[in-house]
Amino acid sequence: MTAGPQDGLVAQWWATAVSRVEPGIIELREHPIQDLIGHATFVETIWLLLRGELPRPEQAGLLEAALVAGVDHGPQAPSIAAARMAATCGVGLNSAVATGVNMLGDVHGGAGQQCVQLLSEITERHDQGREFDLAVTEVVGEWRGRSRYLPGFGHRFHPHDPRRDPLLALVDRAVADGLVEGAHLRAARAVEAHLNRGREGRKPVPMNIDGATAVIYAELGFAAPLARGLFVLSRSVGILAHAWEETGQGRRNKSPMPPSMVPVHLVAPTARP
Repeated sequence: MTAGPQDGLVAQWWATAVSRVEPGIIELREHPIQDLIGHATFVETIWLLLRGELPRPEQAGLLEAALVAGVDHGPQAPSIAAARMAATCGVGLNSAVATGVNMLGDVHGGAGQQCVQLLSEITERHDQGREFDLAVTEVVGEWRGRSRYLPGFGHRFHPHDPRRDPLLALVDRAVADGLVEGAHLRAARAVEAHLNRGREGRKPVPMNIDGATAVIYAELGFAAPLARGLFVLSRSVGILAHAWEETGQGRRNKSPMPPSMVPVHLVAPTARP
């Protein structure tokens, strides 16, 4: 049977450089899967699929550190709480995980992407000739003009995020070794210093996990949207663990609050200006 024009159309419909799958053949970015199994780590494979080539071991190590740092933040995180509630509703483990992942939006889960954008604006403005401190002041002012929250800085729970220092220490080492340039690291520390200038005696505004991982993703050359995508991969591990734990506790239709707090007395919402 000869191939017709429709065969070419079908082949192009899902054309991709990510993978090639044919009878007896599975390739990821032109790497046979049998060559990757037992040789490439999961983190290296993530890099390969997103970037089209295998990373250097030092690059993979830095990416892995960021992924490890973001795996979980307890059931007070909306994504974790939602997954645990879903797990008690008979939807199955995959649906419980999907419920948690789908909570990761602009407000909860998107700060890493936004912080990469913030830091990139500073570095780009400086590269275009703007004096560095002025670039920091301008960009921070513009972002704070749109929202009082600056992505990647401050934390409602931690006075000092315990994940910040070890992550930034790894980036410092990567800069010293010539693995990354350090421009985004410099920008992040400058923003942190700018936010804390004149706050002596008041609660500081330190860099948080979103800021520290944003530095890593940006220094490694990942586009800003992938900072959110990589965070989703990381947090899905914690979501899975919590959903699985919840399935073994025997509760059904778990609500956001303990039964002792129900019924809740509703009050009219306060009008916002």
